[in-house]
Amino acid sequence: MTVFSGDGRHRVAVLVRDGLLPIELGIVHRLFGQARDGGRTLYEVRTCTLHPGAVRTDADFTINVDHGLDALAEADTIIVTSSDEDYGPQSGGPLRGPLADAFATIRPGTRIASNCSGAFVLAAAGLLDGRPATTHWKSAHDLRTLYPRVQVDPNVLYTESGNVLTSAGVASGIDLCLHMIRRDHGAAVANDVARGTIVAPHREGGQAQYIPRPVPQPAVSSTGAARAWALANLHRPLTLRQLAARESMSVRTFTRRFRDEVGLSPGQWLTQQRVERARQLLEETDLPIDRVAEEAGFGSAGSLRQHLQAALGVSPSGYRYTFRGSRSADQDHSSPAGSGLPR
Repeated sequence: MTVFSGDGRHRVAVLVRDGLLPIELGIVHRLFGQARDGGRTLYEVRTCTLHPGAVRTDADFTINVDHGLDALAEADTIIVTSSDEDYGPQSGGPLRGPLADAFATIRPGTRIASNCSGAFVLAAAGLLDGRPATTHWKSAHDLRTLYPRVQVDPNVLYTESGNVLTSAGVASGIDLCLHMIRRDHGAAVANDVARGTIVAPHREGGQAQYIPRPVPQPAVSSTGAARAWALANLHRPLTLRQLAARESMSVRTFTRRFRDEVGLSPGQWLTQQRVERARQLLEETDLPIDRVAEEAGFGSAGSLRQHLQAALGVSPSGYRYTFRGSRSADQDHSSPAGSGLPR
């Protein structure tokens, strides 16, 4: 979507409100401000607010914003940043008051994007009804509950549906801005901006890899002893019959009680625990990928790769690079192997 102002530049308006996270505003100005065709800047970025003047941040300083709703009315792209007092998570419902007035000034066809909890504002404006959207994984449940017509995906870094985009939060604003620059002016321009900012032009995977999910300690229950034993023996091939035997139950009874207590089948739970063990080993050790696969009970690098990709959207080496800063030279070319239990 390349729309040009009188001087040939695409006009971007960043809507900020009290409780602004300064990093989100800085990301937009830095990335769009670096986009050039030769020596010509491609974007004009303006910061605006509902009432021009001092805007409180979540840090120990304020920023002074000169532009008001006029910037929204003239913009080709509008980016709504988050706020620590965001409209939506507390109240829900449609836009009201100054925010409603602000959105009423936006021209039809304007590209509108949000970062983090800014998605609640877009949802309240009705822009996300029937569309895929994301927000920070900590707020995804609230967004889904308050605005059930929104197709919330808490696993991705950003979404795009027509001229409406959302991103997961804070640094994912980088991914979203690079995506829009790439859409407007191609990969070469976006890659130059990424190099200038010293960030990856495109990140692997989604939010799932950043959500902490420690291996839980089994609760005291009729299947707790079997789960505790399984966690201590994840490196071994485990069968449903073995787990049931730990509780002196038939396979059928054990499976029924396990699902009642855990909410998953034994096979699903075991795969989940193997993935979490692999994550821990990739983050905290330098073990080769093949060895990580063995210790987590996947048997082969190929099986580990398959399950990590399905759960987190990223390869073992990509995950390790994200959280440990080193890539493994191991090749995940082994044939897939199952967990040993039915799903």
